[in-house]
Amino acid sequence: MTTVSSAARVSAAGAGFLDKEHTIATAGFNRWLVPPAALCIHLCIGMAYGFSVFWLPLSRAIGLTAPKACPDISLVQELFTTSCDWKVASLGWMYTLFFVVLGVSAAVWGGWLEKVGPRKAGFVAALCWCGGLVLGAIGIVTHQLWLMWLGSGVIGGVGLGLGYISPVSTLVKWFPDRRGMATGMAIMGFGGGAMIGAPLADKLMNYFKTPTSVGVWETFLTMGAIYFVFMMIGAFRYRLPPSGWQPDGWTPPAKSNAMISTKNVHLDNAHKTPQFWLIWGVLCLNVSAGIGVIGMASPMLQEIFAGKLIGLPSVGFNALDAAQKAQIAAIAAGFAGLLSLFNIGGRFFWASLSDKIGRKNTYYTFFVLGIALYALAPTFAAMGSKLLFVLGLGIILSMYGGGFATVPAYLADMFGTQFVGAIHGRLLTAWSTAGIIGPVVVNYLREFQLAAGVPRDQLYNTTMYILCGMLIAGFICNYLIKPVDPKWHMSDAEVAKLQAATATGGNGATGSFGIGKGGLDGRAALFWLFVGIPLAWGIYMTLLSAVKIL
Repeated sequence: MTTVSSAARVSAAGAGFLDKEHTIATAGFNRWLVPPAALCIHLCIGMAYGFSVFWLPLSRAIGLTAPKACPDISLVQELFTTSCDWKVASLGWMYTLFFVVLGVSAAVWGGWLEKVGPRKAGFVAALCWCGGLVLGAIGIVTHQLWLMWLGSGVIGGVGLGLGYISPVSTLVKWFPDRRGMATGMAIMGFGGGAMIGAPLADKLMNYFKTPTSVGVWETFLTMGAIYFVFMMIGAFRYRLPPSGWQPDGWTPPAKSNAMISTKNVHLDNAHKTPQFWLIWGVLCLNVSAGIGVIGMASPMLQEIFAGKLIGLPSVGFNALDAAQKAQIAAIAAGFAGLLSLFNIGGRFFWASLSDKIGRKNTYYTFFVLGIALYALAPTFAAMGSKLLFVLGLGIILSMYGGGFATVPAYLADMFGTQFVGAIHGRLLTAWSTAGIIGPVVVNYLREFQLAAGVPRDQLYNTTMYILCGMLIAGFICNYLIKPVDPKWHMSDAEVAKLQAATATGGNGATGSFGIGKGGLDGRAALFWLFVGIPLAWGIYMTLLSAVKIL
């Protein structure tokens, strides 16, 4: 133990403060300080989900009280115009950019992250995400949409990708006894970021609003500064366990569990295995179904239930007047917020449950239960039961979030922990793909149904059945996942050599090295309180809006 601790200190002394060598934990460290560090970053970048709060104010950045519209303007002209307001649809491309760039950057730089460690990756993520907000603010002031896309969308998207995967490998290594719970704790922060960021942005825009400004660029700069502080705290609190570290009293799972490998697969070989692509398909299909619902949650509730939301059970959507439509729009916003609660709760619940029942069984549950709920959604709507409809979609969204939080542990089970962060980064291209497939299926099918004269309360019936088909395909992918062929496994000597080259500490021994299992001591409790207070505020604000539904 003394040898390991001394070696880690000597190595750290000669390393830069961002280098991997400087982040190796020594005796006395509490592993429960790592999850709130991850939450510091994920709660900030999770605001990507809440960016739609800016669309309407930005669509009247010039007109101020109403959009200064130029009906015949093309998208290319919109990128450079300083005399016409932007369309909401054009601003919405930022949402697509976020998740496409997130997946691409995570795939491209995942290997770099494994080499340099989570602190440097978290530091760069903070620079990109917050720097992107600054560039976005400049784009708003100069009214250059291309600069907003480049700043917040592309550069910010790189920050999203690096920030999202920065804690995954670290947490899996710190919690070999609770892989699912550990990644669920961190990744739930990404689902919860919008619950904090969206109401905060709304309050800031109202504070900064003047007769000459809608208050968005000022909000971008303020939130960028707040996020930078939080993300830096998170990055500098990351620690890596020494190589060979194990929590006190824990032993690696018995070999009889074939679905949890004790071996590692190299990053260069993981994508050559069928397991990688089957898990890619599992994630893509689960996310495609869920993200399509997220994107249309508000109009879906309004069009299906219409007057029923405000005590007018016989009044359809088209028969409502402007004031009534504004009433149900406010209620639908609460519905979207409630779904985000299910999303964040599902990330922790399902990932933790996967530690008990296994990753494969957890995804079986997602697909079987999801198929049933999607198929029943039109029935709930026809019954006029808001409670069953909201509860059904809430459970669906919990499994959407649960799929994200469980997949890193699934990858660690299949491919080992050595490269799990980088492999996870490459797998996130499934998210980028789903971010296109899901909304396209839901949005364009809705337009087709409208054009065909389908009543608004039945617009989504066919969509739900198509999403069921996606989940059936996902079920088949999950069924086909078997243990990785041993020919892809790295030898113990290869792993030891790699760990020595990347300075993860240790000397080939295994044990707790004076670190132990940790627990909620004073420092850990304060750090959890630091991230828990804003999260609790976001949940409170969401519940205030959601209570209006029922």
